[in-house]
Amino acid sequence: VRFANGRLQRPDCLRFTVYRNRDTAHPRKRHRRILVSETERLSYVGHNFGSDVMKCNSLCRYFVGVLDKNSGQMEVYNAEIFNMQPLLSGGRCWGAQLLSSFVLVIPALFPWHGVRTIPSLLHAERDSRRGKHNGGCGTSSGVCVLLGAQGALMSASLVQMDLCIEAFGTSKQKRALSSRRMNTVGSDIVSTAVTKAAANVINAKGVTALMQDMAQDDVQNISAFLPPCHEDADRPEHVYKFEDILSPAEYEALRVPAAALANVTAEEMAKRAEERSHCSFVLEELKFLPTDEKSRDHKTRCLWFLDTLIRFSHLKVIKKKHPMGPECPHIISRKLMKNFTSLTYNNGSIQNLISASMKAKITAYVIALALHINNFQTDLTVLQNDMKLPESRILDIAKALRLRVSKAKGMPGLENDQNHKLGTLSLPLPMQKAPEGQRKRRKRN
Repeated sequence: VRFANGRLQRPDCLRFTVYRNRDTAHPRKRHRRILVSETERLSYVGHNFGSDVMKCNSLCRYFVGVLDKNSGQMEVYNAEIFNMQPLLSGGRCWGAQLLSSFVLVIPALFPWHGVRTIPSLLHAERDSRRGKHNGGCGTSSGVCVLLGAQGALMSASLVQMDLCIEAFGTSKQKRALSSRRMNTVGSDIVSTAVTKAAANVINAKGVTALMQDMAQDDVQNISAFLPPCHEDADRPEHVYKFEDILSPAEYEALRVPAAALANVTAEEMAKRAEERSHCSFVLEELKFLPTDEKSRDHKTRCLWFLDTLIRFSHLKVIKKKHPMGPECPHIISRKLMKNFTSLTYNNGSIQNLISASMKAKITAYVIALALHINNFQTDLTVLQNDMKLPESRILDIAKALRLRVSKAKGMPGLENDQNHKLGTLSLPLPMQKAPEGQRKRRKRN
C-alpha cells in the first residue's frame, strides 16, 4: 500500500482488513477488493476498482517475495498496489460500496477489532435478530459500518455513528473521531478559498495572459500526436523532415516490398483497383510514376508505407504478431506497434489498441508523407475518404500541421468532385491554433 497524504512511520501500528466482492462468478467483480486500515488518528480505505483506481496495476504485474529465514527459500505471491485515502467526515462513504456486495477475507489473519467497528452497534444488530430493539442506533441509508469478523454490515447515519462512538466506543475510536472532526472542512470554506485564489491569479496575470496560456497548453497537447515540426525551416521540405517520418533503416527495408509497385503493369493496376487492394490515393498516384528509376523507387516506397499506414488505421485491436502480413518488414511492423498503438489490459493480457488519439496521430503522419509525395500540396478529401474520417476531423489535423486549406476540384472518378479540400504547406507557416471544439450546426432551409 501507499498513503495519499504522507509516509507511514510506524508500520507495526496498523491493522489491515481485506474485503472481496460476493459475486465470484462475474469476470470483473470477482477481482474487486477493498482494503481498510486504521491508525491512531485516521482511518484509511483503498480499492482496486472505480474511476480513480491506480493505472499501474493494469499495466504492470507486481510480486511480493517472502523469505523463510530457516530454510533460506523464498515464496513469491501476486500483489496489487492500493492507494490508501484518508476517510474524513463528510466525504464519500466507502461503506456504501460494501453493503451486501463484499465479504470479509481471511478474518483469522486480519482481526476484526483492527477495523473501525462499534461494539454497541454489533450488540444492537444481534438483539434485533432476537426481537429486541435499541433506540440508540437506528438505521438509515447514510454510512455503512463494518461489524464483526464475518463482515456483518449495518447502515447508520454519520451523526448516529459519531454519537455511538462517543457513548460506547473505545479510546482509540474516540481519538479517531476527534481527529476526523478536526480535519473536517466545510464546503463553503473550500468554495470561498478557491474563489479567492482564482481572483488573485486573474488579478496577477490578467485574463488575456491566462487565455494565451490555455491556448499554448492545448497546442502542446496537439503537438504530441504530430510529426516533429521545424518552424525555423527555410524550405517546405524541412518543416516536416522525411527522416522524422521514415528513418534510413526503415526506408531501406521498404526496397523489397515497394519493388512490386514499381513494376506493376496496367492490367495489374486495373485488377487492384477493382479489388480495392490499395487505397484511392495510392491507386491514383501509381498512374503517374516517374520514369527516372531513382525517383520511381523513392515514390513507390513512400506509397507503400502510406498505404500500410492507412490500412493499419482501420484496425481496432491488434491480436496478431504481424498484423500487416508476412510481406511487411519486421522493422516496419515494430514501428507501427510502438508508435501508433496504445497498450490496454483486457482478459488478463496486455493488448495493442488503436485508439482515437492514435488514429489522429496516424492521420497526421499520412498527411505529412502525402505532402512529400505531392510536392507539399495534397488532396485532403481523398485521404479523408481512404481513412474513413469526418471532414471536420481531418481539417482540424491539417490545420494543426500548419497547412493552408482551400477548395479545389477533385480528381475524376472520386466522390464530391466539386467539394474537395486542398492542403498546402508553404512558408511562412500560419499561426497554430487549437481546435475550436464542436462546430455549430448550420441551419437548414
